[in-house]
Amino acid sequence: MQKRIEKLRGKMAEQSIEAIYVTNLKNVYYLTGFWGSAGVALITANRQVLITDDRYITYAQSVVKDFEVISNRDDLGTAAGLVKDMGIKEVAFEDEISVAYFKSMEAVFAGIALRPTTNLIADLRMIKDAAEIATIQRACQISDQAFIDALDFIKPGKTEIEVANFLDFRMREMGAEGVSFDTIAASGYRSAMPHGRASNKVIEAGEALTLDFGCLYDHYVSDMTRTIYVGSVSDEEREIYETVLAANKALIATAKAGMEYKEFDGVPRRVIEQAGFGPYFTHGIGHGMGLDVHEYPYFSRTATDTIQAGMVLTDEPGIYLEGKYGVRIEDDLLITETGCKVLTLAPKELIVI
Repeated sequence: MQKRIEKLRGKMAEQSIEAIYVTNLKNVYYLTGFWGSAGVALITANRQVLITDDRYITYAQSVVKDFEVISNRDDLGTAAGLVKDMGIKEVAFEDEISVAYFKSMEAVFAGIALRPTTNLIADLRMIKDAAEIATIQRACQISDQAFIDALDFIKPGKTEIEVANFLDFRMREMGAEGVSFDTIAASGYRSAMPHGRASNKVIEAGEALTLDFGCLYDHYVSDMTRTIYVGSVSDEEREIYETVLAANKALIATAKAGMEYKEFDGVPRRVIEQAGFGPYFTHGIGHGMGLDVHEYPYFSRTATDTIQAGMVLTDEPGIYLEGKYGVRIEDDLLITETGCKVLTLAPKELIVI
């Protein structure tokens, strides 16, 4: 954790930030190791404080290292008192807070300048350390196995919700704390909906079934998608599937540190466009993931930033024919200096069950 604090202090020094008041609970966890529903952190050049309340104080004191841990339900008042005692004239804060909370800050920090920051800690979170990578990899292993087990469960007559529930509970049985997001199980014409939540629709023979799911393991997530076919697959479906798979593999073959965001999106997109399905790939290629299932970076056709070693990114091309069916294949990739490592290893060659 202390290495993360030092990286944050480096960014604070670059931006002449005397102190930062951290309220995003996942950012608090990232910096302190404390996970709970009530906790804020105050970081200065030479002091680091976690403020929580009586419900969490024993837990906080047992897990948080190298921080002063203060128990007080008035986190704003406590932080303001510390700032004033240290003679700090300006406090940075995360700009995602509500208007009501900001007004409370203005009142409590009266006489101290308040400076909004955007993504200061989110930018640090983009690059995963060894412990984070190991945890994400375990989350991916759990979702991989859940998918493999689901292949024996899925059959005509099951509903989408039944399949989604099977995946959710199977991942919990293997040690997951929960799911990364509401599991998507979309069959037949509903597979053409990129975010078609599981419904009571019955899965029928001859239909495609797209499963987009992931688990939460030790606070970190996995996120994968597989599309399978129930009973049979048409020639057109096979062509579309193989196109999406080729796009997915093309990015895996080329992704590495230094690649521009627009090229990360462009490599798989060109495969789909050259096959004649360009208009039917209707979303970005992917996103960063870690403590959140969607976190920085995000990709577009024009972004010129470059991906960096240590990022964990999704590779999720898709083709969607509205009213008919769709295909998406998604893997989680760890970016390295020379390439990438695929963290989701469940089979993705065309499967008919």
